[in-house]
Amino acid sequence: MTNVANTVRAMQSEDVPTLAVLLNDIIRAGGTTAYQVTYDPDAFETKFLRNPALIGSFTAEDTNAHPAGFQCLWRLSEPPEGEGHGSWGDIATFARIAPKVPGIGRALFAATLAAARSYGLVAINATIRADNTGGLAYYARMGFKTYATERDVPLADGTPVDRISKRFNLT
Repeated sequence: MTNVANTVRAMQSEDVPTLAVLLNDIIRAGGTTAYQVTYDPDAFETKFLRNPALIGSFTAEDTNAHPAGFQCLWRLSEPPEGEGHGSWGDIATFARIAPKVPGIGRALFAATLAAARSYGLVAINATIRADNTGGLAYYARMGFKTYATERDVPLADGTPVDRISKRFNLT
């Protein structure tokens, strides 16, 4: 394993090719992300760096200054049904499969949390596949609490998988 360099910064265009490969490796491995279609660099940049709904996109580097993970936070147009009023964000986190870098998720969340607070959000939503035990554990460690479960959401191949929504309260 590589030690985390504790370098987290705003995502830049130069990160896009490496981060697109990182995400595509996760998608191809299957079992953790709701994304099922890979991204070419242009589509990646549009979704994760230039999206008008983005509040922040952050890159974490390993000790060799190579991107090892990223986290994005988007504005939700409405709070989830039954979850009150105020502005919510929606978070997504991705870490390199190999070599793993301990502490990437915690370092990324610190930057995202600061962006969420400065934007005035009341809560952050994370929706995780029920079969993504690592993702569920990560968001629980960060302090997210389950508030909803959507049952039997079909994957592209028709396999039903529950989606668990967790929230992190900022108020």
